[in-house]
Amino acid sequence: MNPARPPSIFARLAAELRAQPARPVVLPPAEVDRLYRHWRLRVMYAMTTGYALFYFLRKNLSMAAKAITDEFHFSNTQWGVVLSVATIVYAGSKFLSGVIGDRANPRYLLALGLLLSALVNVAFGFGASLGFFVAFWALNNLFQGAGVPPCVRLLTAWFSPKEIGRAWGVWNASHQIGGAIIVVWAGWLVTHWGWRTAFWVPAAVCLVGAFWLYERLTDSPEALGLPPVEVYREGAPAGTVAETGAPFWGVFRRYVLANPWVWVVSIANFFVYIVRIGILDWAPKYLQEAKGFDLKSAGWSLSGFELAGIFGAYAAGWISDTVFKGRRGPVSVAFMLFVIASVAALFTVPRGEVGTMAAVFVALGFFVYGPQMLIAVAAADFATKAASSSAVGLTGLFGYLGASLCGVATGVLADRSGWDGVLWFYAGSALIGAALLATVGRAEAARGRR
Repeated sequence: MNPARPPSIFARLAAELRAQPARPVVLPPAEVDRLYRHWRLRVMYAMTTGYALFYFLRKNLSMAAKAITDEFHFSNTQWGVVLSVATIVYAGSKFLSGVIGDRANPRYLLALGLLLSALVNVAFGFGASLGFFVAFWALNNLFQGAGVPPCVRLLTAWFSPKEIGRAWGVWNASHQIGGAIIVVWAGWLVTHWGWRTAFWVPAAVCLVGAFWLYERLTDSPEALGLPPVEVYREGAPAGTVAETGAPFWGVFRRYVLANPWVWVVSIANFFVYIVRIGILDWAPKYLQEAKGFDLKSAGWSLSGFELAGIFGAYAAGWISDTVFKGRRGPVSVAFMLFVIASVAALFTVPRGEVGTMAAVFVALGFFVYGPQMLIAVAAADFATKAASSSAVGLTGLFGYLGASLCGVATGVLADRSGWDGVLWFYAGSALIGAALLATVGRAEAARGRR
């Protein structure tokens, strides 16, 4: 009788990539508490650092955009194609990764996505044609889509519903930390060493970072033999925890596809992302062409946008957790109204006024990152822990469809109507997003009364 063949390397890899099964809880309460405190801190700082590194490999492009378009004589419309194709791919990848994320080991998914994105950035630095830039930036965004879903799964696994707004606000700082560092760092690299180094140098850092993430992260508490976080933090009976072990398609259909409020917040995200990604991708070019800034001044002005977003996202999470008792809609609407006012202020800033412009971008960053974060939290709330990654993936799909429209629309408007036309486009999008989020607030209030 032939001995059974050992599993192939691909079979072993597939087994590792799957979410690890729950283990029986046999630890004494003191050890449960010690392990929870250790792993909650470790998971938070690792995934926050890890997702910040993803930004090193995605937002470096905006600081290199003018150098690339000048060298190869691309129009704004042509460059918009690079951005829009990439964001369409990212939208699909984020949704697919979200669906996978509910059943995958987040430790592997996050580290692998960062590793592959770093390798593509190395290749992108050798580009010399529009077709090459379109293809390789789209490939980069395919792997970038693996960044958020494992973080969502870790957040909902390690932090309870009554604290997740604040926890999400802390993790959400990774967007701003990574974005703020890369606009200054990449601007310096482009100025002193050429645009290609803005892709090669961050990629080298992120290759190391991918292996560090693999070493630092873990899967769910249940996979470590700990009770679910709802039991540990809130004393919920173990049987009340959402259907995390139920068949995937039934959970996905019930909590995502048949959930109207997941769709409403996803559509709202379409319009929020037009503003957020429009600023991130186009503001350096806008400041140079419309306001007379040099590249370094543009980078410093935009770093305020990202850094203010750290406080805006945490403030939005804290207010929604403590003041509104888990209702995300009212806070999102209030923040969106301030976004509209901040976009309107851009019309009034004179050319060369670096300090005033920086202050406007600080306000924009503070207020736009609140709804950007709360929409994901609301989707996770509506979908429950069982399908949180899939629901947030759907919001990401709609968000980056909005971003893909923003890429081409901004380029066309800048070429044909000037930058004022672009600002009107952003303000109108923010207004529609606010109107949709107002309906979410009413739904949350009705749910709270039941």
